[in-house]
Amino acid sequence: MDSTLLVVIGIVAGVLAGLFGIGGGIVIVPALVYVVRMPLPTAIGTSLGALLLPVGALGAWSYWQNGHLQWRASLWLALGLFVGAYLGAQFAQAISDVSLRRLFAVLLVGVALKMW
Repeated sequence: MDSTLLVVIGIVAGVLAGLFGIGGGIVIVPALVYVVRMPLPTAIGTSLGALLLPVGALGAWSYWQNGHLQWRASLWLALGLFVGAYLGAQFAQAISDVSLRRLFAVLLVGVALKMW
């Protein structure tokens, strides 16, 4: 696996995370599936593994400096993410790759329609 390609995917996801607050599910997972050719469950697990590090720290710092970060809300969200990521991972392991792909596509279409 080409580490340079993975770093480029990480940079693109990081820029988009800083810009829009997105990255893992919308950028990293599809890139790992379609560019790196990883199976979807592996791409999801790899994306979560990358997010274990304090990847948002510098972006959050920049938003905080400009008065656009609510730490208390962030901590409550982090608690929910902590529990939710475990529950979601358990569910993802229990369904087929095809079902997981379809659920992911429905999520992306739903988000796109809502944002439009």
